[in-house]
Amino acid sequence: MSPRQGEIYWADLEPGRQAVMVVSPDEMNRVLDTVIVAPLTRAEGDWPTRYAVSVRSRRRAVALDRICCLPIARLARRLGQADPAPARRILREMFA
Repeated sequence: MSPRQGEIYWADLEPGRQAVMVVSPDEMNRVLDTVIVAPLTRAEGDWPTRYAVSVRSRRRAVALDRICCLPIARLARRLGQADPAPARRILREMFA
């Protein structure tokens, strides 16, 4: 089963494992061996390219200013689901 937009996973990144949210569209995720992800950070603040999510009752920020492309094989355990609508809105503004 392919990852879905808005899902949060542990991912094997350099230099270690980090929580990420899938931001690529489901149509892309179904046909490619890669996904576009944005890492989750603890940093809070009024950043125009970040938005808050709650993962396992902990507040985190999705860092859309640090998006990257990963092979699906580097996604590990699924942690949950976030509403991808804020990410889509911010990405549209970033790339308009």
